[in-house]
Amino acid sequence: MIPAKFDYHRPATVGEAVQLLQSNPDAKVLAGGHSLIPVMKMRLAAPAALVDIGRIANLKGISRSNASLRIGATTTYHEIANSADVKAAAPLLAEAAGQIGDRQVRYRGTIGGNLSHSDPASDLPAAVLALNGTLHVAGPNGNRTIAASNFFVDLMTTALDPGEILTAVEIPTASGRSGAAYLKYEHPASGYALCGAAALVGLDGNGKCTSARLCFNGVNAHALDAGAVASALIGSDLSDAAIDAAVDSNLSIPDPMGDMFASGDYRAQIASIYGKKALKLARDRARG
Repeated sequence: MIPAKFDYHRPATVGEAVQLLQSNPDAKVLAGGHSLIPVMKMRLAAPAALVDIGRIANLKGISRSNASLRIGATTTYHEIANSADVKAAAPLLAEAAGQIGDRQVRYRGTIGGNLSHSDPASDLPAAVLALNGTLHVAGPNGNRTIAASNFFVDLMTTALDPGEILTAVEIPTASGRSGAAYLKYEHPASGYALCGAAALVGLDGNGKCTSARLCFNGVNAHALDAGAVASALIGSDLSDAAIDAAVDSNLSIPDPMGDMFASGDYRAQIASIYGKKALKLARDRARG
């Protein structure tokens, strides 16, 4: 499969990249290429130009402060999965990144490309959503931030405006007695998530739940926050029975996504099973 013809640009700065996008309305941003290139080869996308941001130095890297973890948009899955800072401050993100594709994909694919592409079957959107991430964006009108809860809009659609580029992801660092887990039921050939469950729980000194998050990939047109399940767990002892009851009574998958690989009803059932498993594993990790 060969993509349609396109112009290729390799800007040296974010500002130059934004200018190129302004002057080429049909252009697409290229980071690692593992999301965009396949759809171009299948002629599902035919941009007139590619703006390659992969060699802009200040878009790459991981830095940690007391309050947050900042990850540049062109940081690869491999770097995230193996970073000591990510494992310590946001282990959920490291675990999700380590389950993406195969080694070759993890060495080339980037967090910015993944989130901007917003494929419902990819692994990072639910993790960033569960972690209350903030996405930093540069565009023709300057810089702005978008909360992860507002970023994923629809199938392969985000809150990025035309000409904008995702430059970094910021994650609050884990604190207190907490645990996290990312589990997925994957397609056996592609490794994409038919259902991916990202869970976080926090405990007080008596083992009661003080905070919880449960988000999903693969079951809806975009990353889904099961906020009602998390709310039902606050104050509970996070026993197996409490988790099962919270999921059974409160998990709602609006318009579950169905395709040739799995029906919507099947995905909804898998979400219930994997949501429970992820919450229980997160709880066990929080208990130590």
